[in-house]
Amino acid sequence: MSDPKTIIIQTPAPLNSRSGNRVTAERWQRILSDLGHHAGISSSYVGTPADVFIAIHAWRSAEAVALFCSRNPGKPVVVCLSGTDIYAYQASHPETTLATMASATVLVGLHDLVANAIPSQFGAKLRIIHQSAPANPRLAPASDAFDICVIGHLRMEKNPFETALAARQLPATSRMRITHVGRAMDESWAKQAQMEMAQNPRYHWLGDVSREKVGEIFSTTRLMVLSSVMEGGANVIGEALAAGVPVISSDIHGSVGLLGADYPGLYPVGNPAALAGLLQRAEIDPSFLATLTSHCAARAPLFSAQRERESWKQLMAELSIAPPQH
Repeated sequence: MSDPKTIIIQTPAPLNSRSGNRVTAERWQRILSDLGHHAGISSSYVGTPADVFIAIHAWRSAEAVALFCSRNPGKPVVVCLSGTDIYAYQASHPETTLATMASATVLVGLHDLVANAIPSQFGAKLRIIHQSAPANPRLAPASDAFDICVIGHLRMEKNPFETALAARQLPATSRMRITHVGRAMDESWAKQAQMEMAQNPRYHWLGDVSREKVGEIFSTTRLMVLSSVMEGGANVIGEALAAGVPVISSDIHGSVGLLGADYPGLYPVGNPAALAGLLQRAEIDPSFLATLTSHCAARAPLFSAQRERESWKQLMAELSIAPPQH
């Protein structure tokens, strides 16, 4: 392996957060420590020296990246691009976002289509690392309902109520039941979820739950829906596939880049009627559900822990000889 490095992983998500950014930071800390490095996590970088700086989110970590570069000239910087970096902040906050991307030694993308969505001059420094997820045992699903799940916090980018809206369009004979877990980002989102539950008997929002509870849900659910309008490469897709759970997803780049352009469980983003059609088909057509399951099983090896570990091992070896970019 390369010489042990002192590594700081900067994430905007604070300690005890269950956000995807924090989950990613903690997993990468475990991987890098297992590779023999000294890795720590910061959510408020203050200039501590390190051999390597890994920043999750180009825009939100911009000040931290700039501070590290000024205090540690010549040391490599890895910037992980979030969905909002790629699909929002490049346009809305271009000066800050693109400056952070330019100062990075390496950019990490989490799905296979990232290169199509960033400026071409950054293509040579882009590396794709698929996020791994532990496998969960599959148990027998409920026989009196067709249980599906939505795993994601209640915020605009997740389009969190599209599955509930789609379920309203299902025939009365449908036995579909939706379990939605995720933190409401403010009180208005919580009120909307509570109102939806009051009006839609198919929809059940549990709020923020532990990773163990998510694993329990995956063990018996028939499928997962990801209705986001933007994603940098949702870790929850890897979690679903590792657990043997098929996925229905909006056809955004971040999901197509994980599931494949030929995946039969994609629907036009922001189209609850199209989603309802796929949900009904999955419920009444066992061969369609089996096809989704087969496709997901074929993609699941992309999200293995060993594959992600090898990706980081290669990247750390590359950084040991990389020229400075800032």
